[in-house]
Amino acid sequence: MNRRIKVGGGGEVRAARIMTNNFLTTIRSLKLIEGYKAAQIYPFSSGASTSGSSGDAGGSGGAKQPPPPPPPRSVSLMSASMCYPHAPSTSGSDSTLPCGLPSAAALDPALDACLRPVDHVSALAASYRRMSSAEAAGDDLCDVYLEQHALFRATGDARLLRRALRAARVQACDPHRRVVLAAWLRYERREDEFDPMPPPLDPCTPTTPLLECPRSAVFARESSGVDPVCPCRRPPPPPPTPRPPRLMRTPSNAFGAAAAAADDDDDDEEEEAETNDLWFIIGQEEVACERSCIAALAKPLNTLLYGGFAEARRDHIDFSRDGISPRGMRAVAAYSRNGRLDDFPPDTMLELLAFANKFCCEGLKVACDNKLASMVRGVDEALSLIDLGLEEAAHLLVATCLQAFLRELPKSLANPEVARLLCSPEGRELLDAAGNASFALYYFLSYVAMEEDMRSNTTVMLLERLWECAEQPWHKQLALHQLGCVMLERGEFKDAQGWFEDAVAEGHVYSLAGVARAKYKCGHKYMAYKLMNRVVGDYDPAGWMYQERSVYCVGKEKMADLRTATELDPTLTYPYKYRAAALLEEDKYEAALEEIDKVLSFRMVPDCLELRAWFYLAAGDFEAALQDVRAILTLDPTYMMFHGKMHGEQLIELLRGHVQHWDMADCWMQLYDRWSGVDDIGSLAVVQQMLAREPGNSSLRFRQSLLLLRLNCQKAAMRSLRLARNSSIHEHERLVYEGWILYDTGHREEALEKAEQSIRLQRSFEAFFLKAYALGDSSLDVESALSVVQLLEQANSCASDNLRKGQAYNNMGSIYVDCDLLDEATECYSIALSIKHTRAHQGLARVHYLKNRKKAAFDEMSSLLKIAKNSASAYEKRSEYAERDVAKSDLNMATLLDPTRTYPYRYRAAVLMDENKEDEAIGELSQALAFKPDLQLLHLRAAFFDSMGDNTSTLRDCEAALCMDPTHGDTLDLYSRASTKADQSQS
Repeated sequence: MNRRIKVGGGGEVRAARIMTNNFLTTIRSLKLIEGYKAAQIYPFSSGASTSGSSGDAGGSGGAKQPPPPPPPRSVSLMSASMCYPHAPSTSGSDSTLPCGLPSAAALDPALDACLRPVDHVSALAASYRRMSSAEAAGDDLCDVYLEQHALFRATGDARLLRRALRAARVQACDPHRRVVLAAWLRYERREDEFDPMPPPLDPCTPTTPLLECPRSAVFARESSGVDPVCPCRRPPPPPPTPRPPRLMRTPSNAFGAAAAAADDDDDDEEEEAETNDLWFIIGQEEVACERSCIAALAKPLNTLLYGGFAEARRDHIDFSRDGISPRGMRAVAAYSRNGRLDDFPPDTMLELLAFANKFCCEGLKVACDNKLASMVRGVDEALSLIDLGLEEAAHLLVATCLQAFLRELPKSLANPEVARLLCSPEGRELLDAAGNASFALYYFLSYVAMEEDMRSNTTVMLLERLWECAEQPWHKQLALHQLGCVMLERGEFKDAQGWFEDAVAEGHVYSLAGVARAKYKCGHKYMAYKLMNRVVGDYDPAGWMYQERSVYCVGKEKMADLRTATELDPTLTYPYKYRAAALLEEDKYEAALEEIDKVLSFRMVPDCLELRAWFYLAAGDFEAALQDVRAILTLDPTYMMFHGKMHGEQLIELLRGHVQHWDMADCWMQLYDRWSGVDDIGSLAVVQQMLAREPGNSSLRFRQSLLLLRLNCQKAAMRSLRLARNSSIHEHERLVYEGWILYDTGHREEALEKAEQSIRLQRSFEAFFLKAYALGDSSLDVESALSVVQLLEQANSCASDNLRKGQAYNNMGSIYVDCDLLDEATECYSIALSIKHTRAHQGLARVHYLKNRKKAAFDEMSSLLKIAKNSASAYEKRSEYAERDVAKSDLNMATLLDPTRTYPYRYRAAVLMDENKEDEAIGELSQALAFKPDLQLLHLRAAFFDSMGDNTSTLRDCEAALCMDPTHGDTLDLYSRASTKADQSQS
């Protein structure tokens, strides 16, 4: 549970400051201001993890300093949602902190470096119509799905982004785009790998998704670009059938043997005389060939050997000046006879490729291209072959080399040779000539570069290449807007303004916010205000418009804009942070904490956690501050505190002398209390502290992953799970963690096999639990469900702690409820509650409700809410057991705590529709859709419009919903009916 600070008045504040003097003196002794000159670095997206660069902190008083942290990534400065002043302000309280308190005036909201339409629903609907039109016309759909990916980036929904990438990969019909999209899919899934950096072109493992297979990307057999079977798992082709040996007579004596040998020699000479009728002279050597076979390789060679040239009448032709060696020519001769490339070395293959290009031997060129492409195994081979592939326009070879570079991102961009090819204009021209330059390629490369370092020259060059490849309107909007964002980060404000204005000219309205920000940075604050004021007046209101205009306002006008921004889009973090910092400047610590807690109740944002930790430090609550710092380091181990001046581990080291010390037994007790108290952030902090003592403890890493999943931090959770697997010293444990990785990535059968392997080695709680979870993840009949219960009982018979056993009993209760065995479910939930598995209250409430005891169900959820006071899901669940007025109150509280939950909006809209308040019902759904395009919300609003006879709006919402999920059955039915009505009205 989040700790609160009780600060009654000025005297108590002063007392708190006196108590912190020792700690603050220690921090000052580090001379942070003098020792560090770099500002805090943050990623451009406010939801991403943050990092920065640090110097060496000077210590005094013999204080032991922790080892310096690993150099963090260099990312964004401007998107920083917390840019604090280097000098203390005059508010008084910040004079006790070495870097001053966070100043509200120094905060700037982040600009999203992605497409952000003014009307997201209409943009999604238009994209679906383009997809339908392209599908009907048989046109290329790959670019349409890439556009959807660009639109989904503003939503931040990882599932939608991956679905769009997968669809684009399926529709990619050329090797180049298949290579790019397969590498992109693998890049997004890099946290799921057992080994985080496997060789880039290694054969697939049994669980590698087919769409990510490197061989399938280059050598796909199907016209759609997707092999039905992964080439890595296809059996190898049978070896070529050898030429049968000639039957030899059995000689009766030595003379007979000699005669037989002589006869065989005569046979060889006769065969050679019959087949070799042409000799190419190369230097001092002659290479025997068959004229008809050589002539069949290409039309130019046929003309040379059978046309009106002098060579047609010669059987010896000088090829000394044609750039091929005798060995290369012998390889040409061999290929001309049998149409097969044997195991020639790479240099010979390159000679064959050059020969094929010189004489237009298309079949030989394709064979050489394929063979050379199959020889590339990694970046080293790719670097040695890419130049020759580009020179000879070998499309598959270049694609495979490019694939090696892409599957090593972001590491490969640090290689000067790779960067020169991918980033320079000359490199783009070479790739284009070889059929391997595209908007998709530079979209992916610039995406990775911006994620790594927003301000680097590499990022700028890749975005310039992206702009050069732009053809469609959305291509140009994206490239121009991102160039503006990067230039703004680099402090090149005039250039940024120009790029943003170009993006606006292409139709990207959101880039007006970039124009305003660039003007503001150039000192034209009033011009920026006028521009955003015009935007607010000209377009339908959106949260980002008011947020941006607030930057150029002061006083009540600023606070009013921030309030409106939060009403329109409660997921924007800047208004909360600004209000919290402003309240802190007025010494209103309680109010400041409450404001920043509003964000942390529904989104784990590292810079918001840092801001809260700063507040706790200012108030002298070191334990609470330490908890937040530990949570930050769990999300991002490289995070830098105090605007990039101090690594989080260093701050922890300083705070240790001012908090109670816990041994491992104390930590387990604290973890038990916090886990039972539904305090996920507190639990995360305790686990991080335990891991600092035992970094190789795989079971703690596993618990850390469970907490991160509960907090919706998917990538960090997978990283912890992989670390648990890699640090495990027991094979049976490692198999369990591999099973969970497989399960979380959609490989249920493989996860089940891992669990069974682990049980065969050693019976353990986690192995049985994994097996039960994997089996229970499908529709089961009663008998199968009860077998899952037996597995959970076997799990509880193994050694474990009450935290995990409580979860097992809770799961058993859920299965019993599904099987309508309510008494057994009650017993399981009661046992779980007796060992303080607090979430079992929710299951017990469901049992009461099914027994027609609605009041008891409501009371059970109320018991949960006494512990989990700020749980939006608990309020949402309790509303199901409440009367209408109380239910509406609970759902309003759920929305206040977590505005991203869609059920409350749908419930309120349905109630309003029942009351014939159609406009209010539509408004309720539109309020949520303005900041969270959601399939269920769109479908419900489309149904409402349909009942109101608004066919145009029905079609638009159906199209937007189908853009998010083209297979949604209910929406497809509604869309079909609405389309029929539209056709009838037109006819």
